[in-house]
Amino acid sequence: MAHKVETMAYAGELPWHGLGVPVSNDLTPAQMQQKAGLDWNVEKVDAFVNIGGQQVKTGQQALVRTSDNTILTNVGEGWNPVQNSEAFDFFTDFVMEGDMEMHTAGSLKNGQIVWALAKVKESFDVFGEDRVDSYMLFSNPHQYGKAIDVRFTPIRVVCNNTLTMSLNAQAERAVKIGHRTSFDPDLVKEKLGLATEKFAKYKEMAQFLGSKRFKVEDLIQYYNEVLPSTSRKEAEPLAVTAYDDLSLGAKMCYDALETQPGAEYGAGTWWQAFNSVTYFTDHHQGRNAENRLHSQWFGGNQLRKVKAAEKAVEYAMAS
Repeated sequence: MAHKVETMAYAGELPWHGLGVPVSNDLTPAQMQQKAGLDWNVEKVDAFVNIGGQQVKTGQQALVRTSDNTILTNVGEGWNPVQNSEAFDFFTDFVMEGDMEMHTAGSLKNGQIVWALAKVKESFDVFGEDRVDSYMLFSNPHQYGKAIDVRFTPIRVVCNNTLTMSLNAQAERAVKIGHRTSFDPDLVKEKLGLATEKFAKYKEMAQFLGSKRFKVEDLIQYYNEVLPSTSRKEAEPLAVTAYDDLSLGAKMCYDALETQPGAEYGAGTWWQAFNSVTYFTDHHQGRNAENRLHSQWFGGNQLRKVKAAEKAVEYAMAS
């Protein structure tokens, strides 16, 4: 595998990015952790520099993976690591009660980011056959400056696009916990609230987008706002009315509008337009599958999909 994906396990069909080793879908979280090669711990050790032949403490500590002594990052004394076993144990009650099943798990950036994804046993259909499933993602970074992130995320089955729960900029779509405080799983579950409630709100958004048709001129401006040309220096993208004036990424979204998997569902609506952006970011943007996998959850593509959803709702409301 390329350098960004270190280890990975998946249940069910081969993921769209083609990475990982297959496992059964009835594993406990602890078993999934082991199959994904994540049954290792981290510990803090004092960091030193060599000055005049003497080892002098720097005042910082190194976060070390105990299985192979890999130094993952440098942290301060007040930095509280969360072990991988704690992250996977977060899912145990959900899985044991039959509300979720483990789906994928893995390590990115040589162990600096560990994630686990569980499928929530609920879904909805748009236009009868366009199914959207719900998942819970837990990312556990062993990297300075990165917070623990627990969120619900919908995935459109027909094309495996990861979507977004966001309806507006203030929507609580994730819980983030810094490493300066102790990890409290019960508090995180309380802040997340019920998956069913959040998923129902997303269903409302999807159905609303599917009920509103776009005009071509609005569609072009939508792509221009979501994927503006990087050559433009203005704070806000210029009004664009022609396909030829769009950025390369925006043109690829436009071209995928009627060819993306599931294009027949809600053809001509803002649901189709929104999904053309998620399809482009998940399946085409980036140098390779590893980069796209990282970016769709933790990087710029995740933020772009949030913006795409919010802008689609704005245009749908105005149509």
